[in-house]
Amino acid sequence: MEAVKKKMLMLKLDKENALDQAEQAETDKKAAEERSKQHEDELLAMQKKLKGTEDELDKYSEALKDAQEKLELAEKKAADVSARATA
Repeated sequence: MEAVKKKMLMLKLDKENALDQAEQAETDKKAAEERSKQHEDELLAMQKKLKGTEDELDKYSEALKDAQEKLELAEKKAADVSARATA
C-alpha cells in the first residue's frame, strides 16, 4: 500500500511538472509570436523604405540621363560654333 501511495505521489509530481512545462511552453510561444510579429512589421517598414529609395533612384537616374543628353547636345553645338569660328 505504501508503494502505491508513493507511486501516486510521484505521478502527481510528474503531472504538476508537466503542467508547469506546458504553461512555460505556452508563454514562450506567445513571446515568440510577438517577436515574429514585430519582425514582420519591421520587414514591411523596410520594404516600404526600399520601395521609396528605388523610386528615388529611378527619378534621379532619369534626371541624370536627361542632363547627359542636354550636355551632349550643348557640346555638339559648342563644337559646331567653334568649327565655324575657325573656318
